[in-house]
Amino acid sequence: MHSGNVQAVELVFLLLLLFVVACGALARKLQTPYPIVLVIAGALLGFVPGIPNISLNPDVVFFVILPPLLYSAAWLTSWRDFSYNLVSILLLAFGLVAFTVAGVSAGAHWLFPGFDWRIGFVLGAIVAPTDAIAATAIANRIGLPKRIVDILEGESLVNDASGLLALEFGIAMVVRGQTPTVTEGLGRMAFLILGGLAVGLAVAWIIDRLERHIDDGPIEIAISILVPYAAYFAADRIHASSVLAVIACGLFLSRRSSEFFSPEVRLQIWGFWDSFVFILNGLVFVLIGLQLPHVLAGIHGYRLSTLLLDGALFSAMVIVLRLLWIFPGAFLANRIRTRIFHQNEKLPSARAILVTGWTGMRGVISLAAAIALPEILANGSPFPYRDLIIFLAFSVIFVTLVLQGLTLPFIVRVLGVGGAGGLKNESEQEEESARREMLQSALAYLEETRKQDESEFLEVYDDLTGHYRHRLAAVSGIDDPDGGLTPEHRERHTRLLLDLLRVERRTVLRMRDQGRINDETLRQLEYELDLREANPLA
Repeated sequence: MHSGNVQAVELVFLLLLLFVVACGALARKLQTPYPIVLVIAGALLGFVPGIPNISLNPDVVFFVILPPLLYSAAWLTSWRDFSYNLVSILLLAFGLVAFTVAGVSAGAHWLFPGFDWRIGFVLGAIVAPTDAIAATAIANRIGLPKRIVDILEGESLVNDASGLLALEFGIAMVVRGQTPTVTEGLGRMAFLILGGLAVGLAVAWIIDRLERHIDDGPIEIAISILVPYAAYFAADRIHASSVLAVIACGLFLSRRSSEFFSPEVRLQIWGFWDSFVFILNGLVFVLIGLQLPHVLAGIHGYRLSTLLLDGALFSAMVIVLRLLWIFPGAFLANRIRTRIFHQNEKLPSARAILVTGWTGMRGVISLAAAIALPEILANGSPFPYRDLIIFLAFSVIFVTLVLQGLTLPFIVRVLGVGGAGGLKNESEQEEESARREMLQSALAYLEETRKQDESEFLEVYDDLTGHYRHRLAAVSGIDDPDGGLTPEHRERHTRLLLDLLRVERRTVLRMRDQGRINDETLRQLEYELDLREANPLA
């Protein structure tokens, strides 16, 4: 590659990264989920004269961007909540995908003359999967109830696999004229699922064994980057589900990470992955917006007004299909969970179900799948309506992200579902309960050990007991008459701790300026001070 080409690619990347940072800051200022701002800004940027031609390469999406995003989403997914809501998740990830594919396959020819059921099948498979990042970012921003967020995250993790499987069948029917039998379809699905899960768990087991012999932040960060690619490529080589392989790997290692990550390494990895995922997500949503001029340029023989009407009608069709499924699907899931699995779970309210149905945002997977469609059939003729399919996929992505994303807070507010801080409050209550139980266990241990220890160490126990009682009172938000911890005492205590940390920080900097410590020692001491300042009562 010529140095000029390298410099051009580097310049484009730097400009896109700067654009992502600026739009991320704007989204925060506007209090709007950043995927929406980035898609709109990217679409507008694409029409600016002189902007370099940046086309979306499907291979880059599937083999470079998708694995770490899936891995991060799986890592942050609670296995407890995922397994508890598994029936609801599967009915959306497989049932809703099948319903969407069937609905688009049956109805596409009514909207678009010339489409047969096979072209509709391909189109339905492309737009069926929802986007994990968009749904989570928007749901967290507006404070949806935790149960809804858990189901949405689980659905968007798994339905990539079912949507891509349906697309595989659809392309085979259109390109080679092969219609799989029910037996072939079920067999392929079973291999796709079981093979993907087996590969993901095998990779996770190897990494679990390896990580127990390593305690080095940079090395373990590098391993964490390699893991999703290893699982994805290994599953792809045997033609199993790469998506499920990465998800299984992420869920397994996330649950085991507390056993092989040291506290220092865990903090380093969290910091790295937060930034890494934000950059990847930002680039993805900007690239989606930037594709609009290319998508429009690829459409020939259609008037712009006709295209806009077709895109709007098809997007409405996809949204309606989800809403049609979501109500009977929620009822069926509840019956299975209560009757078969004996879960004490009430049927969600109609308002909560409606909100779940309105959060079906599509993302880069749908656009990459559309662009990856083959250009010619087995007989050498062009793939029918390929350019229109790409445009319709882009329309659904843009409408669901922007329209549904922007109107979701209003709908949640009107229906009274969740509300600001709903998810946050649920998480905070669970965290407070866990902290309280931890501190109570520590106090019980101190009391038991105190009885068995020498009397000369009683002052040590008094000091530690007072410290833990203070923390317990602070966590519980109640007064502690024995320790004299009124709200004013707690506030003053915290303020003094922060003042002392600032004194220590100034002392460290003065020692650095006097040449008494080097920069490496300074970084280590500042790191410890940062941890203490982040939670002064710990």
